[in-house]
Amino acid sequence: MNQSRSSVKPQPQAANDSTAFIDKIRPDSGVAEPVYKQLLRRIVQLIESGELGDGFSLPSERALAEALALSRTTVRRCYEELRAQDHIDTHGRAGATVKAAPQRIAPEMGRLKGFTEEMRELGMVASTRILEQGIVEDRTIASIFNRPASNRFFRIVRLRLGDGNPMSREVAWYDLTPAPDFAQWNGDGSAYQFLQERCGLSLQRADQTIEAVICNQAEMRVFGFEQPGPCLLLKRKTYTDQGTMVEYVEGTFRGDAYTYRVELKMPG
Repeated sequence: MNQSRSSVKPQPQAANDSTAFIDKIRPDSGVAEPVYKQLLRRIVQLIESGELGDGFSLPSERALAEALALSRTTVRRCYEELRAQDHIDTHGRAGATVKAAPQRIAPEMGRLKGFTEEMRELGMVASTRILEQGIVEDRTIASIFNRPASNRFFRIVRLRLGDGNPMSREVAWYDLTPAPDFAQWNGDGSAYQFLQERCGLSLQRADQTIEAVICNQAEMRVFGFEQPGPCLLLKRKTYTDQGTMVEYVEGTFRGDAYTYRVELKMPG
């Protein structure tokens, strides 16, 4: 049965309604925390909770100052900090727009799989942008593979995206000694699938470490960060069933969109 308009219960105001937004960020004069920090904290909470979506227009400094009965200096300091933390884009007198981070995803660890398969399991569409690729000789990388300094590797730098959002900047090296045909890979799709189906290798296991890092200039550019931000650095060594190392990867995942989930089981 269709419900008439008169019988629909009024819904609470969302934060992206201008009146509700002002009410939600209104500072409390009775606390010791500086007013600009109160504004900053409350706006960030609304962004991180998803109440303020990407592209939401914040009031201009003058309009917000008047609505909250504050000085423009206080509002300006808040907006400057929001911009420094890459939460907003400012447009002079026109105000500012929210830059919401991609929804945080939590893939499960525990078995060897590539980014493409990981995104598929999460119901997302994986895509790739090739930033660099070529055949190289690298003494440092050769030592990681326990190969001679003159050994040839296929090196590729890729930006990995989930549903069009940049998730990871990945630098990978593949040993061409056990997999010479890998030099023909164009970087599209799954490297593991190519290694197994085209190069005839059977991949068995990988050793992986995860550490917290601050992104570098190259990563800031591809992630669209204005300031260095926290990221997860994954280093992985992949081996065949014969114990031969064929892949070394350093993947930097943006910390505002990526976390890992591990299931822990009781012994016995």
